[in-house]
Amino acid sequence: MQNQFLRWRALWRPEMYHGWGRTKNYFEGWYFKLVDPSGKYVFAVIPGVSYGQDGQAHAFIQVLDGIHCKAYYHQFPIEAFQPSATKFEVQLAHNFFSAPKITLDLPQLKGSLILTQQHPWPKMLGAPGIMGWFSFVPFMECYHGVVSLHHTLQGILEVDGTAVDFSGGIGYIEKDWGVSFPKSWIWMQSNHFSADKPMSLMASVAHIPWLGSHFIGYIVGFLWEGKLYRFATYTGAKMKVELGERQVKLTFFDRHHRLEITAHPAPGANLLSPIGGQMTGKVNESMQAVLETAFYQGNTLLFEGKGINAGLELAGPVEALAGKSR
Repeated sequence: MQNQFLRWRALWRPEMYHGWGRTKNYFEGWYFKLVDPSGKYVFAVIPGVSYGQDGQAHAFIQVLDGIHCKAYYHQFPIEAFQPSATKFEVQLAHNFFSAPKITLDLPQLKGSLILTQQHPWPKMLGAPGIMGWFSFVPFMECYHGVVSLHHTLQGILEVDGTAVDFSGGIGYIEKDWGVSFPKSWIWMQSNHFSADKPMSLMASVAHIPWLGSHFIGYIVGFLWEGKLYRFATYTGAKMKVELGERQVKLTFFDRHHRLEITAHPAPGANLLSPIGGQMTGKVNESMQAVLETAFYQGNTLLFEGKGINAGLELAGPVEALAGKSR
């Protein structure tokens, strides 16, 4: 009963740990993006847990060095993973993760950062997070959450032994939990546009199993001029995916707005991804991609610009995602 209560409470706060009582076929992980003011240091730090089909379990922290295109996987005993039952806080050995602060004690990264001026994904009645009412569906293969669309970093990290001041840099936090990553997906994210105010763009298109069949699901958040514009399967928005030789174009539109994103891939590194709870899959992620972005109200262009230091993943048979949504 206690585990059920904790999972029910986390349902309304997607940033919290959801795996209370899970011992098989389960994973959960948070994605912290860290970019210093100069853009010379771009990292993703991903703490999480893995419970395989055979019950074997471990905790981990993955580090993606976006500039040097290297990835590192640090494994810990499952007992080292200590989540809070009342808020989003995770202690993992000598590492600590929360929305306002992280502390790292890894071979590549050491030190603490304060995360300020956060822009969380808004909670609404019947939609506790980015997945809308899909958050309440109990048999989803993978659940997704955005903890902070945009925030400012304060503090110094030791990067391979060299002190780097991240103060004034920009961060982003999202997370996933469930059984497996989708069969195929496209994911992209950037906070680095030429704009005076905080901006953030996150778009995800994926193959979603559903009651013996499947559908192509999509979630987009575009933070611009202090307002979050959402395009998603559950909002009734439409989508089009066009795959080129060296680019991917996503178009999302509803009755009022249209968002066009042309993503240009760049070199990356392989991260481990969950299959049946076990971290046995691989996905290549770049953190040097460029997202050409155009945002319209009707036929009026409201914004046009390029997002740099962009995360980009094209995983599995993405050709199956191409075309228009119904």
